[in-house]
Amino acid sequence: MKFLLPELSYQFDALEPHIDAETMKIHLTKHHQGYTDKLNKAIEGTDLENSSIEEILSKVSHHPAAVRNNAGGFYNHSIFWKILSPNGGDQSIEGSGMKDPIIAKFGSLDSFKEQFTKTALSRFGSGWAWLCMDEPEGSLFITSTPNQDNPLMDVVDKNGIPILGLDVWEHAYYLHYQNRRADYVDAFFKIINWPAVNEYHKKASENAVLV
Repeated sequence: MKFLLPELSYQFDALEPHIDAETMKIHLTKHHQGYTDKLNKAIEGTDLENSSIEEILSKVSHHPAAVRNNAGGFYNHSIFWKILSPNGGDQSIEGSGMKDPIIAKFGSLDSFKEQFTKTALSRFGSGWAWLCMDEPEGSLFITSTPNQDNPLMDVVDKNGIPILGLDVWEHAYYLHYQNRRADYVDAFFKIINWPAVNEYHKKASENAVLV
């Protein structure tokens, strides 16, 4: 199985002013493409060639660092692009199916944002902030991981199924926001594609393949 770079469902400039076109272009065609190419090279000629990305991640502690880093980078970005939309934000959560689970777990959408923001800002250095579904309980939780790790991996403190992820590596925001990660996180909430998050939530509940 050769992993392929996904196609965006929107143009590079569609998320402006929240994420600029140049950042989007570099992020997809350089960073994500790089993870994809290096992942394929790392598994070429091994038993992992016929494994799904989820299977690789679930036993990533058994694999070389090149597999861990690039499989994580491939998977994380594949989710990231899909949960962004020029028509996202608070208005997209209405009728999406995610409003009730968010409120049930966090009390309100504002409380979710507050907790997610704190998690994203407290991640030292590079990494990701996540909204996940716990297994087998099915409840939602917020967590973060360093570098290109994610909650599917057998190396993290708390496992879960990611349904929303925010890239807080500097390459995701530095051209536009410089060192202002807080402004980038605030802008992220304005472009969350909540219907897409709900689709991931449903797939997670059904234990289906996400990417």
